[in-house]
Amino acid sequence: MSREIPQSGLDLLRRHCDVSVWPHDRPATRDELIANCKGKDALVCLLTDKVDAGVLTAAPSLKIVANVAVGFDNLDIAAGTAAGVVMSNTPGVLDDTTADLAFALLMATARRLIEGDRLMRSGSWGGWGIMQLLGQDVHHAKLGIVGFGRIGRGVARRARGFDMSVSYHDAIRAPADVERELAVTFVPFDQLLRESDFVSLHVPLMPETHHLIDAAALRTMKKSAVLINTSRGPVIDEAALVEALRTGVIAGAGLDVYEHEPKIADGLAALPNAVLLPHIGSASVATRNKMAEIAAENVIAFFQGKMPPTALNPNVFKASRA
Repeated sequence: MSREIPQSGLDLLRRHCDVSVWPHDRPATRDELIANCKGKDALVCLLTDKVDAGVLTAAPSLKIVANVAVGFDNLDIAAGTAAGVVMSNTPGVLDDTTADLAFALLMATARRLIEGDRLMRSGSWGGWGIMQLLGQDVHHAKLGIVGFGRIGRGVARRARGFDMSVSYHDAIRAPADVERELAVTFVPFDQLLRESDFVSLHVPLMPETHHLIDAAALRTMKKSAVLINTSRGPVIDEAALVEALRTGVIAGAGLDVYEHEPKIADGLAALPNAVLLPHIGSASVATRNKMAEIAAENVIAFFQGKMPPTALNPNVFKASRA
């Protein structure tokens, strides 16, 4: 196990497997990860662990890699398939929790909550003022959702409670009944950027979405717009975002993910119009417990001769049983 996981998942694994846990409260280096995988049959890993062909070649005993995350850009699925290693993730369980956080970021950035908190803690608040910390209304505003999977749809549901006008863009248009249910409109990407008061990102990281929000995209947005990202950091060109926030190209940003985690772009932390969170989108007790349990269930199922419930390359398991 590349890192300690919530106890419920760890207990489940220990009832079925001989478990060793990376003892440090930091990600293992590549060499440390390889050393700890040697001689092991399974790896339970986190999104901070890059598992590619080099790792799999150096640890040929591995038969399954269970990622405790819904995103799996840290896993080389093609390399896993070539090596005959089943890979899995933890989809579904964190959708509402992450949607909650995305909307919390939207609210905090729009209403300048972090700035207000800092002001109160500084001891320098001089009392109520009519021009103090003026933010933006969320109710009846236009929300653009980029990526309309489970989390994006969850954000749309939350927006209905604020009477927001919601548009979305996705590589695959949602069924008409979903659009009706959520009262959303499919629009081209550039139109969404031009018209939205708030833009919330919910796309997976892949070559097509790397730097999807670049300097040109930021210039397309309203000067009063707020950008929210709870997907993956490299979806945004972070240096371009810093410049856009600094120069007033857009009004604000709420971020839970970063291009080069755990580092953030130079100048970002100093910007008062950026709300910054430490990648806690799924960080509720119940959700993290369930994620750990799903990863454990994948490992246990594999060694019981059953298809891991959320295998990413199920054909590998089928071929091993043929």
